[in-house]
Amino acid sequence: MFATTLATSVAAAILVVAASAGPSAAPAPAPQGFAHPQANGWFPLEPGTTVVLRGTDDGVHFRERVRVTDHTRVIEGVRTRVVRDVLRRADGSLAERTTDFYAADDAGNVWYFGENTATYLPNGHLDSREGTWLAGRDGARPGIIMKAHPKATDAYRQELYPGHAEDQAWTVGFKATLRTPLRRFHHVLRSFEWTRLEPGVVSAKYYAEGIGVVREQDVAGGNEQFVVVAVHRR
Repeated sequence: MFATTLATSVAAAILVVAASAGPSAAPAPAPQGFAHPQANGWFPLEPGTTVVLRGTDDGVHFRERVRVTDHTRVIEGVRTRVVRDVLRRADGSLAERTTDFYAADDAGNVWYFGENTATYLPNGHLDSREGTWLAGRDGARPGIIMKAHPKATDAYRQELYPGHAEDQAWTVGFKATLRTPLRRFHHVLRSFEWTRLEPGVVSAKYYAEGIGVVREQDVAGGNEQFVVVAVHRR
């Protein structure tokens, strides 16, 4: 009960912050700052890794498959890692397909350089490509998806394409234990994430070292929730 009340209080505080401009986007290092990328345990980019999650949103059941590929793409002089994220409904129909572009810098911070995303109707027809962006195009700027050494009270922009992609994050701290259908995780990083483009919605995300996101759930303004069920490595 206390944890629920605390989460609600924190979410309310975030909503106040979200109503303002929020933190500015940190300037990404020059391309040479990515010459010797350091691995980030909280957001690993090891090719061949696949994380499978299942969850619900508005009563609809989904299965999500996130795969770190062998492919790269150079964006603004930086060689980024290509990550495929595919979301399917319980009946197997495609709900969303996203290609994300990430890069770790020499300090171990992981930067988000853009995404190509598309949502689909149950009949298979394309619904929207809203949210697609690429750093350096139309004023879009990269953001930090995960800091090298995250600590409580860290706040930062994860992406910045005004009016289209404006995700932000606030590191809350660490949770000693988190149970999932896959297994029990210890010393899990917890953050609250939101966007000004969806007023009132705040999501809590839990990151386990060596895997990344193992659980996420709306704590205000929505009822979406996902949890890890499998991790495959090449």
